[in-house]
Amino acid sequence: PGGEAGREGSAPPSPNGARGRRSPLDAERPSVPPSPPMPGYELPVGTCLDMCPAAERTQREKERRLHRFEVAPGCRGDRPRADPQRAVKEYSRPAAGKIRPPPSQLRPPSVLLATVRYLASEVAERTDASCAEVASFVADRLRAVRLDLALQSASDVETALVLESALAVLLAVVARLGPNATHGPVDPMLLQAQVQESFGSLRRCYALGAGPHPRQATFQGLFLLYNLGSVEALHEVLQLPAALRSCPALRTALAVDSAFREGNAARLFRLLRTLPYLQSCAVQCHVGRARRGALARLARALSTSKGQTLPLGFMVHLLALDGPKEARDLCQAHGLPLDGQERVVFLRGRYTEEGLPPAGTCQILVGNKLGGRTLEDVVMAEEEDEAVDRPMTKI
Repeated sequence: PGGEAGREGSAPPSPNGARGRRSPLDAERPSVPPSPPMPGYELPVGTCLDMCPAAERTQREKERRLHRFEVAPGCRGDRPRADPQRAVKEYSRPAAGKIRPPPSQLRPPSVLLATVRYLASEVAERTDASCAEVASFVADRLRAVRLDLALQSASDVETALVLESALAVLLAVVARLGPNATHGPVDPMLLQAQVQESFGSLRRCYALGAGPHPRQATFQGLFLLYNLGSVEALHEVLQLPAALRSCPALRTALAVDSAFREGNAARLFRLLRTLPYLQSCAVQCHVGRARRGALARLARALSTSKGQTLPLGFMVHLLALDGPKEARDLCQAHGLPLDGQERVVFLRGRYTEEGLPPAGTCQILVGNKLGGRTLEDVVMAEEEDEAVDRPMTKI
């Protein structure tokens, strides 16, 4: 299986299009790979059947490093106890020359998959914690999942299944951070770098293994959607076998990327409305930039010295906004005056761009698409039954 890919510096664009990112393929090139085993050494198979090894639980109890999500119910006082059913192994960066952990400290693929399922069902859905706290905890524990997988022997199919599920959970918790992520106890750039690392590990697994990998088209499409507009990402996808590129999920992702590059807002947001939940999570970080670009083109086309008005309802429909208020906020954030509560005025010289574009709530484009399912339902699905499985119509 592929080891940890990249480091914190290999981040995609920050939400809503901040500049200065490195190539998404940086995450495909491990800068500090695990030291190779000695000749004749075979990777072990993990034997730890708990989500967190007992030795680590004991150590973190002593050092008071338990997260509140891991504390036994009803346990109060200065020395909280770990709940074996809630404690999850935390990430510890492998140091050069450090002795590899014994099998008793490594969780086998079946336990890793159960750990991902627990994080999706019991942690990601928590309502007693902020989205930032949840994302920080989940991202760290998923990183430990990937490291356990890299340090042991596992089949290609087992490896891909764990990496796919872990990546799906990570995409969802990052997307749920929304526009206020920078104000929480979590570094959005670090989370984005971890998403890229996850894509790197999974795509190497696909490249090195024979499979079968039933969800490869879906996750290759997610890679492109998360890196929308990236020349490197598009090049990588176009190098995939023709049979894989012809799958509906990947064809849809290519269509979205094409509309984004062309600046075709009508086609882009029509496609975004139809994407399944995970695909919508992957593309969410580009929505703000796409809306800004569309508004800039409208301003160039419609602005006059006397002002030309446009119904806000048109903006709501064109840009898949969550109602008139979001449309008003978007226009005012770019210096465009309003005519009452229902129309925006395009005056020459008034359109401006300052800072990041408003992210919006993305309920229509993302939040509402769970459709009554849980995150666990989506993550653990063998194959989603939405548009990715239906024959493609012409887009």
